[in-house]
Amino acid sequence: MSFFAILFALLIEQVRPMPLESAVHRSAFSWVRSCARSLDAGRVHHGWLLWSCAVLLPALLAWGVYALLLLGGGWVGAVLAFAWSVAVLYCTLGFRQFSHHFSAIRQALDEGNTAQAAQLLAAWKQVDVSQISPDQLTRQLMEHAVIAAHRHVFAVLLWYAVLAALGLGPAGAVLYRMAEFVSRYFHTDNQDELYGSVYHSLEPKPRSTIAKGLSSPSSQQAAQTAWHVMDYVPARATAMAFAVVGNFEEVVEAWRNRPPSDNDGVIQMAMAASLGLGDTALPEHLRSIVGLVWRAVVLWLLLIALLTLARLLG
Repeated sequence: MSFFAILFALLIEQVRPMPLESAVHRSAFSWVRSCARSLDAGRVHHGWLLWSCAVLLPALLAWGVYALLLLGGGWVGAVLAFAWSVAVLYCTLGFRQFSHHFSAIRQALDEGNTAQAAQLLAAWKQVDVSQISPDQLTRQLMEHAVIAAHRHVFAVLLWYAVLAALGLGPAGAVLYRMAEFVSRYFHTDNQDELYGSVYHSLEPKPRSTIAKGLSSPSSQQAAQTAWHVMDYVPARATAMAFAVVGNFEEVVEAWRNRPPSDNDGVIQMAMAASLGLGDTALPEHLRSIVGLVWRAVVLWLLLIALLTLARLLG
């Protein structure tokens, strides 16, 4: 069921991508905001209580609905549980949730409009245009795109597959996506990132008003600590997938000589080594990274298909 649920969700998402300001995004935003307003009292245990409420409860809800549908028994219950898994994956998984940014910037680069490409990338990354170096524009685009692919596709696949194998249905996909969202909501340095791209119109108040007192240091610390732990294994799994479908020896050599200090750095290092990038990437490398990501997707789907087949035969 896991393999076909993923396959159906990806196909539906390619045909009909979820709108950037869908009811699902608005609901997630409202839920985390209400949890923060109700539970963020400033102490350490309040930070972890807030994170648990904001992240674990939606995951438990996803599993609860899945379990209730299965309890219906027979093929009807199984079909409904499958449909629920597809619906949840459609909301949490997919390239089209970020690929429009990549496509627009790539088109600007193809047209030779580096100024527009820099502005689009700065808006996507939520940084000042002056921080986007023209000679590093393509490399920064590739690094940001591969992190987006990891967070929207590969890590979601891993968390979903693992928890689905334990009988928890689509809870893993919800757990990861909510943890990623909460980590941005409570981000210490860049609160505006929350209101870029997908979330820019979800809150009518001025950004400066929202950012002030948005969360306490304890909530920020809990969110970032939990996010680092949850993304630790998926980041390295994504890096290994790039190594397998790219240049395994180069990735291992880079990992041995220049071990990254954070999860995102591991993924970016594996991407660069797999494609043999130097200090400056060229626009023609953008086609290579698209191929690398799609090969990694095929690898993940094959692994999940084999696991599904093993469970059926076992």
